[in-house]
Amino acid sequence: MIERALLMMIVLRIFSGSVDITAALLMYKFNDLEKAFYINTLLALVGPCVLIITTAFALIGLAEKISLTRMICLFAGISLILISLKAD
Repeated sequence: MIERALLMMIVLRIFSGSVDITAALLMYKFNDLEKAFYINTLLALVGPCVLIITTAFALIGLAEKISLTRMICLFAGISLILISLKAD
C-alpha cells in the first residue's frame, strides 16, 4: 500500500508536468515569442508553489521519522531557493 503523502506528491508532480507540457504546446500553437515569454513567466510562478507543496507533503509524511534540526535545514534550504529566485 502506498503512503498518502507519497501519493499526493506523485499526483502533484504529474499535474505540474502536465502544466509544463500544456504550456509548451501553447507556445508552439501561438508561435509568438512575446506570448511564449508570457506563458513561461506564468510557469515560473507555478514551479515554486509545486516545490513548496510537495516538500510540505513529504515533511508531513516524514514528521515522525526525521529530527527537528533536519526539518529546519530543509525549510532553510527551500527559503534560500525562493530568495534566489527573487534576487537580481
